[in-house]
Amino acid sequence: MSGHSHWSTIRRKKGAADARRGKIFTRLAREIMIAAREGGNDPGMNVRLELAIDKAKAANMPKDSIERAIKRGTGEDKEGADFEEIMYEGYASNGVALMIECVTENRNRTVAELRHFLSRSGGSLADPGSVVWQFDRMTYFALPSEEHDFDAIFEIAVEAGADDITQDDDIIEIFGKPNSFQSIADHLSKANIKPDESGVRYIPKQEVSLNVEDTIKVMKTIENIEEIDDVLNIYSNLDISEEAIAAMEEE
Repeated sequence: MSGHSHWSTIRRKKGAADARRGKIFTRLAREIMIAAREGGNDPGMNVRLELAIDKAKAANMPKDSIERAIKRGTGEDKEGADFEEIMYEGYASNGVALMIECVTENRNRTVAELRHFLSRSGGSLADPGSVVWQFDRMTYFALPSEEHDFDAIFEIAVEAGADDITQDDDIIEIFGKPNSFQSIADHLSKANIKPDESGVRYIPKQEVSLNVEDTIKVMKTIENIEEIDDVLNIYSNLDISEEAIAAMEEE
């Protein structure tokens, strides 16, 4: 997973261009709404909401927009559409498997947009259940190793119920069963540790290695799909090499 984490960290550090900020705020608002709807409006008791709010604040999302998204999620604000969380399965070019997490109020529109972007790049949507078997659903946290001691993180994570803790280059990664997310998040919070990335996500059981050119093609497909407002997260089984990351940064 370190290649995926490294690439997402690079993109996050680049920041969002002003022209895209509206799209980012739309996506963040939907993430906050879903978290509030599932776990309530108190970030202290709802770790998913707390993390969504932290992400929104890091993107300089206005406070009133965050509060409005929370109210829409809990039903206090009746305005707007009724959103639902849906997971779509598909393939990029070269048979790279994709799990695409969406929040939408219009399934038909979302499916049409996903199908358009995938088919244009040599991929396709897949039937439910035909791709998910290639992934494990796991709790995941990523932290910059330069800011944290691996042994200390290891002890905290193990005590919290993590299954695996790894360090690769500049990233410490914590993995666990889906039901360990709250415990690990709480233990990190008590130690005043804020991860760069966190969530319950789809981890590939086996990654697909391609040459640099084909890897970049798939990475660009994923980036294009991420531009869709309805898309929250995309998980793939692509092995993202350092060479591909370096080449992508130069473009």
